[in-house]
Amino acid sequence: MSIAPTPSYVTLPDIPLPYPSILDFLDQRFPKVGRDVWQTRLTAGKVTDNAGRRVTEETPYQPHVRLQYFREVSAEPDIPFEADTLFENDHLLVTCKPHFLPVTPAGPYVNQCLLYRLKAATGIDDLVPIHRIDRETAGIVLFSKRKTTRGAYHDLFQGGHVRKVYEAVTTLPENPELGEWLLHTRIVRGDPWFRMQHVEGPTNAATRIVLLDRNTQVAYLRLEPRTGKQHQLRLHVTRIGAQILYDRYYPILTPKRPDDFARPLQLLARSVTFVDPITQQPLEFQSTRRLAWDFREE
Repeated sequence: MSIAPTPSYVTLPDIPLPYPSILDFLDQRFPKVGRDVWQTRLTAGKVTDNAGRRVTEETPYQPHVRLQYFREVSAEPDIPFEADTLFENDHLLVTCKPHFLPVTPAGPYVNQCLLYRLKAATGIDDLVPIHRIDRETAGIVLFSKRKTTRGAYHDLFQGGHVRKVYEAVTTLPENPELGEWLLHTRIVRGDPWFRMQHVEGPTNAATRIVLLDRNTQVAYLRLEPRTGKQHQLRLHVTRIGAQILYDRYYPILTPKRPDDFARPLQLLARSVTFVDPITQQPLEFQSTRRLAWDFREE
């Protein structure tokens, strides 16, 4: 059993009557966990309220009450790769994470995540990721160390004041001779729930793609997202008729299988650039990792 070192919280929303049972709410709110798991946790006293009182199946639903519990999984996959620390000051901790390692707990991953590894290594309990990248993607991730300045860094990302550059190795685009593409599309939640899709409607996702190199089989692309929709880069690569190497989600969802550490998704968060809101100094962080660009023809 792998149990998270810090608690998770969920607040009971103010919803119309009749109120659901606590078990029904948790099952509907976290369907991937499973009803049986929540029932076992409630029976074992593993869910408490604001005052630390045990919450059971018989506890009445009360809007605005915050429930506390610890994420746990019976068996957690081991991720045999470590992140690199690139920079640290009083406010920031900047890392370069490997492929396969999630930034925060998700699915079967609890302690095998970048956040909890960093907390254990640094002793800083107040670390919070300022932004996130997919588990399958490697590259730059910034963490806030202080609550008092966290909002300033969040505002940078939410306000579009951070320049992020990614790189990817892909199959050849349909028209590689173009050399550059500026994409504006609308991306929404797809089916199944963990995939995204393009639909008609007002634009909410924009990316500039530049062809850096190619051979007869693959291309090396620079990706500059202007927005931050989930899976935006993976979808926009398919929009130019290409696919990121070893992408299991796009353009076609492949059957679920264990991670193949020899075939990581060839997508890298290469750099992050911004003016620090506290010091007003320009900062740029570059990834220490490289993609498998060993397909060059001599």
